[in-house]
Amino acid sequence: MKILLLGKDGQVGWELQRSLAPLGELLALNSKSQDYCGDLANLQGLAQTVQAWAPDVIVNAAAYTAVDKAESEQAQAHRVNAVALEVLAQAAARSGALLVHYSTDYVFPGDGQTPWREEDVVGPLNVYGLSKLAGEQAIQASACSHLIFRTSWVYAARGNNFAKTMLRLAGERDTLGVIDDQFGAPTGAELIADVTAHAIVAWRAKPELGGLYHLAARGETTWCGYARYVLERAEQAGIELKVKAQAVSALTTDAYPTPARRPANSRLDTQKLEKAFGLQLPDWRLGVARMLTEIQGK
Repeated sequence: MKILLLGKDGQVGWELQRSLAPLGELLALNSKSQDYCGDLANLQGLAQTVQAWAPDVIVNAAAYTAVDKAESEQAQAHRVNAVALEVLAQAAARSGALLVHYSTDYVFPGDGQTPWREEDVVGPLNVYGLSKLAGEQAIQASACSHLIFRTSWVYAARGNNFAKTMLRLAGERDTLGVIDDQFGAPTGAELIADVTAHAIVAWRAKPELGGLYHLAARGETTWCGYARYVLERAEQAGIELKVKAQAVSALTTDAYPTPARRPANSRLDTQKLEKAFGLQLPDWRLGVARMLTEIQGK
């Protein structure tokens, strides 16, 4: 099996290099790759890469992810998150390849308290969400074989992340306040990559498994709850902090206005994914605890 991976250096892409490697011959690209084009803004180059390398599976972990900047860079966000996906989907349809793509809970309006299901009515609050929804729709309209995974609150040990920021701020500041009215489940890039590899193998044996799925860790918290958990673990590990976990102040979204509106409800119902692929997704705390152990050991 030949696998083309786009976005190899992102949080999910980095983990996908590990999880996909045992499945076959892997060509992993980023936007600066030379021999083949991995730049989603280069539409012609993308199509040529798929035609030239002829993969059996295309995994797209690249995206325009600057949520606030997208409000003023609408054309670029749409080109990368929507038009490029149309190009990839059409190329996959022509070649018979499976296209795997990652979307977001931002396609929903973010209201209510019930976890979003795949069939719920969409209604993005911002340009980023609109561009990601357009990408989903382009894939579905192409009739190519596909797996689309909507996820949320993605983190990884590699690079910058929310947990590292909280640890740094708690060590530097005398007070710390974090938003406590947005709900979701921190979801590790490692988990996403492992589920992806599992799903590809399952799809090859049973192509009718193709479609749209929600992929997130089990359980829920707020950004404030997430921060407090991170600091609790740090305290248990003996890390000196100026702000203790229970001293983190709970703030409302209004306290931190941003160019792009954020959803209050990022909960995702994963029952369809778990049933289709025989999975039991872990509680969000397990992945975060593992990530913290990894970064504290560096």
